[in-house]
Amino acid sequence: MSDGSRGKHTVDKDLGRLANIEEATGFVTRGLVAPGLALVFLVLASVLASYHMLGEPRALVVVVGAAIGAYLALNIGANDVANNVGPAVGANAMTMTSALAMAAIFEIVGALVAGDTVVTTISNEIVPPAAVSDPALLIRLMLAALISSALWINFSTWIGAPVSTTHAVVGGVVGGGAAAMGLGAVNWLSVGTIALNWLVTPLLGAALAIGFQAFVKTFIIYQDDKIAAGRRWIPVLIALMTGCFAAYLVSRLATDSGWQARMLAGIGCFALAWLASHRFIRRQSEGMDNRTRSLRHLFRLPLIGAAALLSFAHGANDLANAIGPLAAIVHASRLAQVADVVEIPLWVMMIGAFGISCGVLLYGPKLIRIVGSEITKLNPMRAYSVALAVAVIVLAASWLGLPVSSTHIAVGAVFGVGFFREWYNTHSRHRHAYLERKQARKRGRRKVLAEADDEDDSDENPRKQPSAEEIKRRKLVRRAHLITILTAWATTVPASALLAAMVFFTLGIFS
Repeated sequence: MSDGSRGKHTVDKDLGRLANIEEATGFVTRGLVAPGLALVFLVLASVLASYHMLGEPRALVVVVGAAIGAYLALNIGANDVANNVGPAVGANAMTMTSALAMAAIFEIVGALVAGDTVVTTISNEIVPPAAVSDPALLIRLMLAALISSALWINFSTWIGAPVSTTHAVVGGVVGGGAAAMGLGAVNWLSVGTIALNWLVTPLLGAALAIGFQAFVKTFIIYQDDKIAAGRRWIPVLIALMTGCFAAYLVSRLATDSGWQARMLAGIGCFALAWLASHRFIRRQSEGMDNRTRSLRHLFRLPLIGAAALLSFAHGANDLANAIGPLAAIVHASRLAQVADVVEIPLWVMMIGAFGISCGVLLYGPKLIRIVGSEITKLNPMRAYSVALAVAVIVLAASWLGLPVSSTHIAVGAVFGVGFFREWYNTHSRHRHAYLERKQARKRGRRKVLAEADDEDDSDENPRKQPSAEEIKRRKLVRRAHLITILTAWATTVPASALLAAMVFFTLGIFS
């Protein structure tokens, strides 16, 4: 080999090594982008707090609290985003990127427009201000709640468990309050009311989702003319969702409005949404085959709308988890007193709102697949039933000032839809009558149940009967996830409460 060819070979090997180094460096740095951007947000939150607390006696405490609150907001966005867009992504109605972008925008809007009511519940109703006479003690208590809940949610997200961030924050406030003043200082009636909501809302979410799904199956899917049924009822579902949301917005933006004004706004928006969606669905359905696959395409619009509404509702409800303790810290630091009514500055709400959205964008995809596809298989019709049920319950809870768990509601709705599918496929007379009509029209052909397979994602194959083991494996709901999720739910409150008590005593050593 000549010197020239030998030199060329050496250069090629060196260039190959450089390419490998560049690829490895890019792989490592990609993993550092999200933590780096998260750190930038924490710094910005601290700077914002410093600007607004300049000259105040306890400015440093508020700055530290703002950074911790921002860290908590990031973790809430990372963990709870699956409840908002998981069904839409699992049904392939939206890409991961578009779903995250939409969720981030509507989280901010919901938090800033309607997030103040639940903040009051978190900040002063779990541990009543009358039980805390010393502002410094209240500040230490709320700092312990922030730190403990943030650490627990971060740990849960890291291991891939969709826990309730509301559980973590309420548990942190309870644990900090008990450590500060004893168990008697905690308003157990308020805690009991919140805990009762945690037990009832998953069942309510499942019931509502089942109701919506039963309606869709009965009046749209298992109709001889599916396209005509879709044209008739899908605009009604869209209009119903829009009308409820309009009534809620009026109640939040015009607090002195009576029920007449809310009803009028709801009816007006219902009519406008029906007119617009009726024309859109009719135009979109032209030339479609009379198959369930066509209905999946028609349900894409209402599913995206329901996911956006759920993101708004989540921002309105879960903002309190991020900034409820921080609002109490700011109030006690500025006035040097414990008050019954906590003023919530706009900059505090902005930290929570933008923090949740940043968590959605930076760490959101980690848990979406569990809610969206690993519990049960979702198509646009099932995902719409889940999203709409969760949005209605969370909006109603925000209206009443109740810090419910959107995680509980969403997971309950997903399990409800899955178990309903199992029951409906076996016991529904309406479905069996529909299949008999299909069989009569297709007599002599082998595709007797083709339409049933189309709706049920080919869980049954009439050409090849599965074995008993295969039938068990193909259960429409994966039972293993139910045990895992219930275990995570059961441990969140005591774990965050115990951690908050430990943090409270640790802060006392350095104070």
